[in-house]
Amino acid sequence: MTSHELMNQSSATTFILAGFSEYPQLQIPLFLLFLTIYSVTLMGNLGIIVVIRINPKLHTPMYFFLNHLSFLDICYSSVFTPKLLQILVMEDRTISFRGCMTQFFFICTFVITEMFMLAVMAYDRFVAVCNPLLYTVVMSHKFCTVLVAGTYMLGGLCAVIFIYTLLQLSYYEYGIINHFGCEYTAVISVSCSDSSFSQMTCLVISIFSESSSVLITLASYVFIVATIIKMPSKGGLRKAFSTCTSHLTAITIFHGSILLLYCVPNSNNSWLFDKVVTALYTVMIPMLNPLIYSLKNKDVKETVRRLTSSKLHSHLT
Repeated sequence: MTSHELMNQSSATTFILAGFSEYPQLQIPLFLLFLTIYSVTLMGNLGIIVVIRINPKLHTPMYFFLNHLSFLDICYSSVFTPKLLQILVMEDRTISFRGCMTQFFFICTFVITEMFMLAVMAYDRFVAVCNPLLYTVVMSHKFCTVLVAGTYMLGGLCAVIFIYTLLQLSYYEYGIINHFGCEYTAVISVSCSDSSFSQMTCLVISIFSESSSVLITLASYVFIVATIIKMPSKGGLRKAFSTCTSHLTAITIFHGSILLLYCVPNSNNSWLFDKVVTALYTVMIPMLNPLIYSLKNKDVKETVRRLTSSKLHSHLT
């Protein structure tokens, strides 16, 4: 390998995203599929945000966190999906080094922030079920704001550490990234220097983020289940359980994907597996969250029904 084939982080200019190019016959079907999912994601999450804003009954801590969850879903689905749609239908599959690092920084920030946001939502459900009389005192607007700000700060801090370790590496001038975006393992694969420190940093941060988020969630739900079991009335039990099932569904899908990709040894995993799992948590999950929360939530469904009926009435008159 000649010296001019290698370039460091300050001079590397272009990477090539392979995407799903090994399946040329699927390019158009995949484009239509991901475009549909992205459209539903934007409409669903924007819809949740609008519904929460216009219904005073939804101005509670639970919906305050759900509002931010929808915002995060819009953000991190918008980091990968537009570029994915572009490389599916255009011959130009290039991305600049700066563009690649920027894409990775934002996807890392939003995914880790969402991870902790789901943990915060679990704590909120714990307070609501286990200490209902103190709920409004404990979950004050100020405290909720601090919790949300903390999740964004943690996400940003982890992303900065990741980016710092990646910028210490050298890369091939025209490295082919066997992925549809600048996902961590894909970026590492086009490095021509020792990436062991960067990989160790990734493992430590991934395990810390996952374990702390999952522990907060599990501890919250252990207390929730213990409290629900003690409830004498079936009505109270049903109501308490219904407020938690949506959140548990969202958590299971999200953490299952992250664990598969980053916290389980994946030396035997194919690039196709990595692409599919990445697509699951960056494209599919942001679409599923508004469906999960709205389909099981009476207040949200009632507000949507009222909005649609008023629009129909205005059109008819």
